[in-house]
Formats: sequence, C-alpha cells, structure tokens
Amino acid sequence: MTHPTLLPGARALRPRALDLYSCSGGAGTGLARAGFEVDGCDLVDRPNYPFPYHRGDALAYLARLIDSREIRRYAFVHASPPCQDKCTLTVGTNRSQGWGAAHEDLVAPTRALLELTGLPYVIEQPNGRADIRKDLTLCGEMFGLGVIRHRNFELGGWSIEQPAHVPHRGRVRGYRHGRFYDGPYVAAYGNGGGKPTVAELQAAMGITWTDVREELTEAIPPAYTEWIGRAFLTSARLGVAA
Repeated sequence: MTHPTLLPGARALRPRALDLYSCSGGAGTGLARAGFEVDGCDLVDRPNYPFPYHRGDALAYLARLIDSREIRRYAFVHASPPCQDKCTLTVGTNRSQGWGAAHEDLVAPTRALLELTGLPYVIEQPNGRADIRKDLTLCGEMFGLGVIRHRNFELGGWSIEQPAHVPHRGRVRGYRHGRFYDGPYVAAYGNGGGKPTVAELQAAMGITWTDVREELTEAIPPAYTEWIGRAFLTSARLGVAA
C-alpha cells in the first residue's frame, strides 16, 4: 500500500481526510488543525459537528464511496468504530456483574473496507481488548491536557515512531469504590458522583464547540489527531511508506 507523496515546496490544495464514526468532531478537529479538509460520517445526528458530514451507517457509506470511486477524493481515513464491546469497563466490571447490553464489534469489518480503499488509515480504540495492533498509544499528559484518556491506534499503510510516554502527575479526580480521590485529571466518562462539570470537561479535553456531555465523554482530544495528522503529512512529504 502506498500513499501520495507531497512534493516539498509545492503549493497544493489541502489534502482531504474522511472521519468515520465521527461523533462530535474531536478527531476531525485535530485533523483540520494538522492541515486537512475534513468530511465526517456518523450514524447519529450531530448538529455540533464542525465540518461537512454524512449522517448514516459508516460501513455502508464507506462501501458506497469505494464502489463509486469517490473515495479517491481522500488522502487519509480516520475511523473510531464503537468501542463498547471490548472496552475496559465492558470486559471488566460490567461483564463480571452481568450488566449492560450486548455490543457489536465493528473493528474487523471497518478494517476490511479500509484495506479496500488503498488509502493510509488509522483505527482508534480505547484501552481494553479491541482487536487492533497498538502501533501507537497516546495519552493526555503527552499534550498537557487535563485528562489521561489513553487511546490506541492501528496505522494502515504508513508508520510513525511511538513517542515516549510521559509519567502521570497524579490520580484522576473522583470516587473509586466509595472513596474520593483528588488529582490533576478529570474523569472524561459517565456522570456519577465526583465527575467533572461540562465546562471542566471542555477545558480538559480542549473541546469548545459542543457542550453535550455524551459527546464530550466519547470524544478523542483533538491534540491526538492533530499530532497524528502532522506526522502523516510529514511522512507523505518525505515519501515514507509503511
């Protein structure tokens, strides 16, 4: 698999990225800051999404783009398939207690279609047992954020060196097993006791365009994909392939 080389010094249109399972646009905003034009796709209506987007099933939409060859508009694809099936909470406490509903794992079918595009791509998943290669792991402390929010990324058709993990400065603020702990990070999930306010979440994640808690708790901090997008564009300009 190859990706287009960007000639040094050449003036060109901004490359276009496809943001699948886009939610409120955390990943898309980071890619835009890195230098991409961004189009999103999400199954749910996302009026706060800051870029053009298609509302519908991401897999069906991607298949349609491939069949119609419209996928050629894009230089890069970012995908965040629903993670509930293999996330730490589902495979840990919830499953052991018989809580929660069944969830479909969309990682494998997403990867299969991404491979058919012939484009470089990223699949993002949280820590847990998602069946992806952990080619890259990023953490909020690497970017001076107010969340830990470890995220793993599988890189398809390109590669980048893993940056050094930065030691955490303390605990995530909130209750654990009935005891409250203070710390420099907020818990970007749920809305139970000790969870941050919406304003605190916005500041910690670096997200200002939505005040919907569910969107904030599901988002990727834009700093992550800005770093990834810049790394990809640098590798493309240098003609580096996986």
